[in-house]
Amino acid sequence: MKINDYIDYTLLAATATPSEIKQLCVDANTHDFHAVCVNGHYTGLASIALSNSKVKVASVIGFPLGAMSTKSKLYEAQQCITDGADEIDMVMNIGVFKSKDYKFVENEIEMIKKAIGMNTLKVIVETCYLNNEKLKTACKVVMNSGADFIKTSTGFGTAGATLEDVTIMKNVVGDKLKIKASGGIKNADTAKKYIDLGVSRIGTSTIILND
Repeated sequence: MKINDYIDYTLLAATATPSEIKQLCVDANTHDFHAVCVNGHYTGLASIALSNSKVKVASVIGFPLGAMSTKSKLYEAQQCITDGADEIDMVMNIGVFKSKDYKFVENEIEMIKKAIGMNTLKVIVETCYLNNEKLKTACKVVMNSGADFIKTSTGFGTAGATLEDVTIMKNVVGDKLKIKASGGIKNADTAKKYIDLGVSRIGTSTIILND
């Protein structure tokens, strides 16, 4: 197992500067991480910095609350792709989901997936706000939407990924969706536990390498 291949090296802080984003890209390239994950404003900068690299650029949209209009999420997604993003990490509309308007949430995700074409779409369901039954329902909604990944957390909620939540997610989605665990994963031992559960990607702001 090569942990590097699973890592989305992440810098989403409001205070992130252009020089810090450039360093993020240098570090990701040095360590052969799968991708960097950045806010939309820095998509173009990251794309240029990684233009001669295999490292992909993932950009977040509707971040971190998920409560933006569908139109604004669509614009963000399309702009990020135009600026060089390979992948989009979107936050589902959590409040609408909790009100049980599952069709709205599914349709919004489906629209964004269609808008970005063959590019990868990861859907953040913010597990810290969902009980086990709601999490199972969220997995089904994301599966029905045509997205590529379901993702645990923004890192801005009340908690990040947990092994219990990822176990539930894996039991529901099986091989129909890939899983990204993010939030609070800061060392190789923890990362390996998630990989052993079947996640395909780890989101972290810490440089995690094989021991």
